[in-house]
Amino acid sequence: MKYIIGISAYYHDSAAALLADGEIMAAAQEERFTRKKHDAGFPANALQFCLDEAGIELTDVSDVVFYDKPLVKFERLLETYLAYAPKGFRSFIAAMPVWLKEKLYLKSTLKKELAALAGCSKQDLPNLLFAEHHQSHAASAFFPSPFEKAAVLCLDGVGEWATTSAWLGKGNQLKALWEIDFPHSLGLLYSAFTYYTGFRVNSGEYKLMGLAPYGEPKYVDLIMDHLLDLKGDGTFRLDMSYFNYATGLTMTNDKFANLFGAPARTPETELSQKEMDIARSIQVVTEDIVLKLARTVQKETGADYLCLAGGVALNCVANGVLLRENIFRDIWIQPAAGDAGGALGAAQVVWYEKYQGERIVTTPDSMKGSYLGPKYEDNQIETELDAIGAKYTRLDDAELMPKLAHILADEKVVGWFQGRMEFGPRALGGRSIIGDPRSQKMQSVMNLKIKYRESFRPFAPSILAEDVSEYFVQDRPSPYMLIVAPVQEKHRLAMTEEQQKLFGIEKLNVPRSSLPAITHVDYSARIQTIHKETNPRYHGLISAFKNETGCPVLVNTSFNVRGEPIVCTPEDAYRCFMRTEMDYLVVENYLMAKTNQPDWEQDDSWKEEFALD
Repeated sequence: MKYIIGISAYYHDSAAALLADGEIMAAAQEERFTRKKHDAGFPANALQFCLDEAGIELTDVSDVVFYDKPLVKFERLLETYLAYAPKGFRSFIAAMPVWLKEKLYLKSTLKKELAALAGCSKQDLPNLLFAEHHQSHAASAFFPSPFEKAAVLCLDGVGEWATTSAWLGKGNQLKALWEIDFPHSLGLLYSAFTYYTGFRVNSGEYKLMGLAPYGEPKYVDLIMDHLLDLKGDGTFRLDMSYFNYATGLTMTNDKFANLFGAPARTPETELSQKEMDIARSIQVVTEDIVLKLARTVQKETGADYLCLAGGVALNCVANGVLLRENIFRDIWIQPAAGDAGGALGAAQVVWYEKYQGERIVTTPDSMKGSYLGPKYEDNQIETELDAIGAKYTRLDDAELMPKLAHILADEKVVGWFQGRMEFGPRALGGRSIIGDPRSQKMQSVMNLKIKYRESFRPFAPSILAEDVSEYFVQDRPSPYMLIVAPVQEKHRLAMTEEQQKLFGIEKLNVPRSSLPAITHVDYSARIQTIHKETNPRYHGLISAFKNETGCPVLVNTSFNVRGEPIVCTPEDAYRCFMRTEMDYLVVENYLMAKTNQPDWEQDDSWKEEFALD
């Protein structure tokens, strides 16, 4: 048995992944263990989990592979600073100590960390290899996909040099076609607008996407005329005189602010219609670029299928538009599309390139529903719950599922913890907070009293795969919550004349469909289809809810509060449950009602633990 470990670290979203003879055995992000969102440190806990899951030691592994090439990245930094000199001197001075101390000597840093983890000398360690950043993304997009042959697009901020790259995957081969290089980056363009609208780069991009439907695309021409030179084939160049990210300590500069008529919004201040219109405008531009690139790569490769990875592939609105344009017969998106997924892709590069491993194409894919993290047995759960004084009842599924369905139908909010933890940024029914989508109050209750986040942020529906077309304009699976689809006309509620005159955030409280908690203001939803094969218990719960109510849908949001990573352990789940206004918690077969729990120290200082996202 050949074991290969992939690692991503030191930028953001550190993670580790393990392959056994090419099969994906385990993968997890470091943040879930350290409780530090987007943790960029060496993924010691995630790596140890992967080894424990396979029951092996690090010395049993043949290769450890890092997801990018730090020396090439360093070369890009130096070349960029020289090209923009003397402008970038301040950020050059800020960046260099970290590079000279840690990142430039990454090979010896990694060996030291690995030796400490394994308790062995550096000589006894597995081979240490380095893949390219976009190569890792492309591998994570194509190799686990259900396609024998497919075009691949990787779109992100920047790797070593590439910001956009096109590939052709066939069998166990992946061939690079072309790339767009730094500083011309769709990911960094989107992040510049994230920054300008007052959200946090590398985590607030979802907010910008969620805000877009409240606005009008008023700034599209301004963006196209000043910031972007976009060709018909989707390739583009940015006018760097408006941006600071190549050399500065911010994303945008005064020239950018003057173009849009005001400085960047201060984080946490009130959102105005202007931010909503800007969000809509950059979303429209992003979709236009993605569609043009997709048409180009289809024309060049003749492929029927497309695979996507990189941070921009998490833009599920653009993914939905792309799917409905029918440029390809189908698309597949890596659920951990960001840097965390690079760990998995790096391991796959070694298996298929170095070892010429056989690739067995499986349907729906080989990601196992992305349930690749830790799972907890009854004895572990009882030990953790008893240690914190939790009061619980253990029920078998036959009794638990109908009971939970009844609780949910009563508009109660439930913390749902079961099976293996998800790999990637989405909760997919392993570590979720769930509720009744038919409830008028559910969106605001979940946002304000449970997640402690902005009221405009939408929630996703989990729907039985067999019922998806009944509720949404969607005729295929979307297991990873990475595609936004329109709600079917028959479930929509028409707006009154008065309601149609509303602007921006005023639209929030107007119910749009028979499932108001999951229907966004533009009659869309970010859907997750639930399959018996990959998550039988969650499928069973939604089936029980359907029996109770006739509705095969639940609201699903990640089990965490704002700024906190998704919960990993039963103790994490209980702590989050007690700190919020959730009504019930279920950990595997253990049910807890808030009203039965011992008094909890209601001190809100814990909210300072997590940086705002």
